[in-house]
Amino acid sequence: MKKIKKLIGGRRLNRSYGGDAFIITLLTIFGVFFAFPLVFNINHAFKPLNEIFLFPPNIFVRRPTMNNFQDLFIIMSKSWVTFSRYIFNTLFVTVAGTAGLIIVAAMGAFVVSKYKFPGAKVFFSGVIITLMFSGYVTAIPNYLVMAQLGWVDTYLSIIVPAFAMPMGFFLLKQFIDTIPDTLLEAAKVDGAKEMGIFAWIVLPMIKPAWLTVMIFSVQSLWNARASNFIYSEELKTLPYALSQIITTGVARAGVGAAVGLFVMIVPLICFILAQSNVLQTMASSGIKE
Repeated sequence: MKKIKKLIGGRRLNRSYGGDAFIITLLTIFGVFFAFPLVFNINHAFKPLNEIFLFPPNIFVRRPTMNNFQDLFIIMSKSWVTFSRYIFNTLFVTVAGTAGLIIVAAMGAFVVSKYKFPGAKVFFSGVIITLMFSGYVTAIPNYLVMAQLGWVDTYLSIIVPAFAMPMGFFLLKQFIDTIPDTLLEAAKVDGAKEMGIFAWIVLPMIKPAWLTVMIFSVQSLWNARASNFIYSEELKTLPYALSQIITTGVARAGVGAAVGLFVMIVPLICFILAQSNVLQTMASSGIKE
């Protein structure tokens, strides 16, 4: 232990068992607090109707049932558009929008970060300013642009605007700033082309950042109803179709609980699979060389 203390700059670690216990207890309380909505929604989806309307409500289900999910699939099977069509629309929009966002944002962030062209700082400042605007503020301009392009009532009205997520550009740019310029110059000396450097050096090194952007994009697009842009029933997304089911009253409260779990399950799985990269991104986004 004495050797370890000497290695740490001669400073003595000031820690106690009481302090560790306090930190662990505090983190446990916060963990339970943030996990409560997730646990409640999962249990709520498997509750029969008599448990759903209990007051005060039970957190954990007593007699789990699959009737809520069975009723959901029966209702969707009788709709004019098949359930699989709604799922395809949502999956296509989510995958295409997320892939396009990562490619466009990563390429733009690479250019702004590593190529000192006139107006680069002004452009990046403009991106930072757009972070302050809510989606409700830009809803009307977005619709006018989509209408002028003739993209209303098409997949493009949802996919193309997803490419312009300011948060994705910001995170990727901050990560690319940490890549040493000497590494990229060495690759050029070895004969690597610009696209090769971007694809085989930059993208693997910023993997935590674009995985984080992927999670944000999936969460946004998977839950997008897009009712302002899509009018054809064959092109409507799954969240829009599910939202129409639960607006018929208390008789479908169980179906509504199943809908809530069904909508959040995909973003939840994406976050669980990439949570370590998200934490690394948040810890490193402000670090520069």
